[in-house]
Amino acid sequence: MTPETAQSWGADAARALHRSSDRLRPGGGPQKRKPAHVIAMANQKGGVGKTTTTINLGAALAEQGHRTLLIDVDPQGSLGVGLGIEPHSRDVTIYNLLMQDGASLDDALVETSMDDLHLLPANIDLAAAELLLVQEVAREQALQRIVERLRYRYDFILIDCPPSLGLLTINGLTAADGVIVPLECEYFALRGMSLLMQTLERVRERLNPELALEGIIATMFDGRTIHAKEVLERVRDAFGDAVYETPVTKTIRFAEAPVAGESILTYAPSSRGAEAYRKLAREVVQRESAS
Repeated sequence: MTPETAQSWGADAARALHRSSDRLRPGGGPQKRKPAHVIAMANQKGGVGKTTTTINLGAALAEQGHRTLLIDVDPQGSLGVGLGIEPHSRDVTIYNLLMQDGASLDDALVETSMDDLHLLPANIDLAAAELLLVQEVAREQALQRIVERLRYRYDFILIDCPPSLGLLTINGLTAADGVIVPLECEYFALRGMSLLMQTLERVRERLNPELALEGIIATMFDGRTIHAKEVLERVRDAFGDAVYETPVTKTIRFAEAPVAGESILTYAPSSRGAEAYRKLAREVVQRESAS
C-alpha cells in the first residue's frame, strides 16, 4: 500500500466518520424511548467474520443490558443457525416482510436464548427478493421501512449484510445509521477496502446522507505472525481512530460455538474471543454515546 493510498483512504474514513447529531424523531415530538442505533455489518469479501461479529457483538450488547435486534439479510441464513434457530423452518422471515404487504412483524421476530437479544431471520427465499425488488419503487428503501417500525423497541439493531455489494447490501446500508467493517487481517481482504469505501460514499451521496463509518474491526487476528501484524498496522495507518482498539484473535471456540447454536459469550464465556467482543461492545456504546 502506498502512502498516497493510505492518505486517500484515511480522508474517506474521516469524511464518513462525521455524523450529524441533529437526527429528527418520527412525528417530531418527544419519545419515551431513544430510537435504536442501527449498524450494518458490511464487507463484500466473504469469510471475514461478518456473521460471527454480528452474533457475538449483539450478544455482548445484550449481556450489557442493551435491548438488541439482529437482522439477517443474507439468504444463507447463517445468523439464525449460529444462534440455534433453524431459519428454513420459519413461516415468516425478512423475505415476507420485504415482499408481502400483510406480513406480520411480530410473527417474524424470534426470541433467542439470551435475554434482550432478538432475531429477524432470513432463509434461501431471500435470494429471490434481490431479483423481485428490482421492479419495486424505492427498492433501496425496502428494508429501511421495516427498520423504522422497530426503532423504538430496541437500543441497537445490527444488520448482517451478504458478502456482496448487491441490492440487499445497499438496502442494509440505506437503513443504517452507521457501518462496521469486519476486516480479516490478511492482504487480499485489505485490498477490497477501497471498493467498499467507494460504495459507502455513493450510498451517502444518493440514498443515506447520514451514513457513517462506525469503525473497522480487525478479525481473525493471529499475533504470532508478522503478516497479520503488518496488515493491522497498515489498516491503522490508513484509517486511524476508525479502527477499534480491540482486535479479535483467532480461536477454535468461534468454530465450535455455532455448532452448539450459541454465541461465544455463552458457549465459552471466559475465552479470549468472548472477552474481545465484550470490549468491542463497550467501544461501540462509547462511540454511539459520543456522537
